[in-house]
Amino acid sequence: MTLHTLVLRYSFFSVFATLANLSTQRLVLFLGDSGTLFALAVGVGTLVGLVLKYVLDKRWIFDDMSAGVKAHGKKFSLYSAMGIVTTAIFWGTETAFWLVWQTDMMRELGAIIGLSIGYVAKYNLDRRFVFTDARLAQAQ
Repeated sequence: MTLHTLVLRYSFFSVFATLANLSTQRLVLFLGDSGTLFALAVGVGTLVGLVLKYVLDKRWIFDDMSAGVKAHGKKFSLYSAMGIVTTAIFWGTETAFWLVWQTDMMRELGAIIGLSIGYVAKYNLDRRFVFTDARLAQAQ
């Protein structure tokens, strides 16, 4: 895969996962705007985005064809662990924007900025620590 194709795919999958995340958050926040619902919305949205992005990255970015519960369990655990720091960036940016402006539009802008920074870091972490045995479709 060329570098151009890799960047386009990864960007598209990141946008798709971000939209799934934010759509899920909106569904939860439709129930109200309490602090508890905000935390639930961010958590559930993150989980939806994480699972979707894992499935897409595994197959279409890292060309990982491994199968089975053991292989998926190990890789998804590592994939999730690599996302802890990047999720903190995302949550921190989204929450900071919410606290400063207290509007959905600015909260979502904070989420998009945080997710963008996080996804760049996450790709590098996943390539180095998670999908090490996959037939990587890396651009040279």
